[in-house]
Amino acid sequence: MTDHPTDIEADIPAVIDRGEGTGLMEPLLISASSRHRSALTDLAVDLAARAAGFRRSLPEGVRIALADLVRAMNCYYSNLIEGHDTHPVDIERALRNDYSTDARKRDLQLEARAHITVQRWIDAGGLPGHAVTVKGIREVHRRFCALLPEDLLWVDNPDTGARMKVVPGELRRRDVKVGQHIAISPGAIPRFLAHFERTYSRLGKTDAILATAAAHHRLLWIHPFLDGNGRVARLMSHAMLLEALDTGGIWSVARGLARNVSTYKGHLARCDLPCRNDLDGRGTLSEEELADFTRFFLEVCIDQVEFMEALVQPDRLRMRILLWAEEESRLGKLPPKAGNILEAILYRGEIPRGDVAGLLGITARHARRIVAALADHGVLTSDGPRVPLRLAFPATLASRWMPGLFPERVR
Repeated sequence: MTDHPTDIEADIPAVIDRGEGTGLMEPLLISASSRHRSALTDLAVDLAARAAGFRRSLPEGVRIALADLVRAMNCYYSNLIEGHDTHPVDIERALRNDYSTDARKRDLQLEARAHITVQRWIDAGGLPGHAVTVKGIREVHRRFCALLPEDLLWVDNPDTGARMKVVPGELRRRDVKVGQHIAISPGAIPRFLAHFERTYSRLGKTDAILATAAAHHRLLWIHPFLDGNGRVARLMSHAMLLEALDTGGIWSVARGLARNVSTYKGHLARCDLPCRNDLDGRGTLSEEELADFTRFFLEVCIDQVEFMEALVQPDRLRMRILLWAEEESRLGKLPPKAGNILEAILYRGEIPRGDVAGLLGITARHARRIVAALADHGVLTSDGPRVPLRLAFPATLASRWMPGLFPERVR
């Protein structure tokens, strides 16, 4: 698509600033005097303990493999919340540059690839200390939108029907209405984001965990970008949890939000409500609703940690993987003893290539053949010929190895 005059509104008005004060989005934090504070702190402490225990339970090689799969899962569920259904199998294909011939499906694959690219950058340390800064938030939007196909960078103005193009990283220049919420004027966005940054970037660990939900809603309330705010908010939340909990990226709040999408969106809408009375905090917006959303958000996080921990419980995961390897061997798709390599990596995390022959009591040539077969199935990987072998969790085998992680792909 090219930029034709009919696609773009001819006269772009000057950015309007109605002079709104940042007090309009208070409270940004659950106050220390709130009657909800103690219970929410208990949830935050519980989440921190569970997340740390889960990460410590995994060998490093398995953790890395799981994080790769969770990125695809997080992308799938985050986009699903926006009504874009691209299955992780198709996402995996996009990462191999294998795109659908259908233009719409290809665009969604490219969108998913963009999301994963940004999350991989975050997981690799791209936003340390900057997840809630104006610079960091704009950089997430810029990186995501810069990788989108042209057709996904256009939105329709519901009032005029004219098409507007999303500029990566650029704050919106127009008024918008999201559901019943009329967002602040575009000229007010910089000072609201500056207040957002000052508030959320100076918190200790427990307060940072508690504030993840509040920051999530308040960013959506500001609605800084013309489009892409939902994805940016969830990526920001991912980055905040990654830093506050050192999650390792091995579980995803987006999965829990998508599986409770009506409740999630209901909480977001109610957090827009004004303060009801003197018992509902001292801000303009309802502290009661913000506390309720925080409880929901933290409980979803805990549920997802528990789900992933049960899914990769060593004995059960080992049984599922070995059963798959045995079936593939019986069908002649894998050489005998292939399962022994997978079992060893499950316990050790990784295995030097040169150790495979001795481990299995076979020749080096036979060992290379088994490793190659497992690599062809996408279940073994390494970063080079002299680098140890690690496990991989391909989306195509998720229904066998990781049942319930995401829905079966409908062909």
